[in-house]
Amino acid sequence: MSSGVDFPLRVSARAHYAVRAAAHLATGEGRLIKGEEIARTQCIPPKFLVQILASLRHARLVWSHRGMEGGYRLARPAEEVTVADVVRAVEGSLTSVQGGPPADALYGENGGVVRELWLTVESTIDSVLGSVTLADLAQGVLPAHVAAMAGEGTPIA
Repeated sequence: MSSGVDFPLRVSARAHYAVRAAAHLATGEGRLIKGEEIARTQCIPPKFLVQILASLRHARLVWSHRGMEGGYRLARPAEEVTVADVVRAVEGSLTSVQGGPPADALYGENGGVVRELWLTVESTIDSVLGSVTLADLAQGVLPAHVAAMAGEGTPIA
């Protein structure tokens, strides 16, 4: 299956786990879900999950309540939270060039076209991840235009 991309796109464990945890919260329909349940059902190391949930809480995507009846839930409706929101909350940006956002990288002489390339890659990723909501993931479906991109030989751009 060709995606039109000739280099490996690497998704960090942090981003991968964050999306899975947030999608799990979206299935809760507003009820509080214990971190232990998320860790167990999503196979996320519990200590790592605590850090991820703290980042999501800091970004105001997740709300938490302490105590015996406590847990986590989405701070906004799942239809209003995109995968891009989640990834940005835990990674800072959707793409990275030498450890930072593409716009911040040093490109040197004649590097303008390379800078534009990485900004285009970031924009393309944003157009996909920004159009998939946690509600979509909770329902197990992708928007039609995103699902079509996954077809054999369909270029992303």
